[in-house]
Amino acid sequence: MTADPAIVIAAAREWLGTPYHDQASTIGAGCDCLGLARGVWRQIVGREPTEIPPYGRGWGEVGQREVLAEGARQWMLEIDPLEAGPGAAVLFRMRENGIAKHVGILTGPDSFIHSYERLGVIEQPLTTAWRRRIAFAFLYPNPDT
Repeated sequence: MTADPAIVIAAAREWLGTPYHDQASTIGAGCDCLGLARGVWRQIVGREPTEIPPYGRGWGEVGQREVLAEGARQWMLEIDPLEAGPGAAVLFRMRENGIAKHVGILTGPDSFIHSYERLGVIEQPLTTAWRRRIAFAFLYPNPDT
């Protein structure tokens, strides 16, 4: 079973306005895109199932391993990105032929929340440019299962 999308979206919206801070995951104080997804996990599911090792800003610039997708597969339900709807966590490829290294949470058919450098946590339109970068989609588990 998966978490209620309305609960996921409400949790994500609580993070709006949180400043961008690399490797952080503290509501109101700072987070990066992964920190936002982790914080929403803690709000709706509970304790994180694994510790995230330190990572540098350029972690996804080399190699071919889909590190984010591999990690998400361990704890979340993977779905077809074309089937992803509100409440789904989506992973974006920021470069063509690059690995997925950015995370957002869909809030509607044409909007999403993410933490972006210089902007912090924002909700913005899921434009064609963003939509075509979606490589993977996952649903948060129901905390009661």
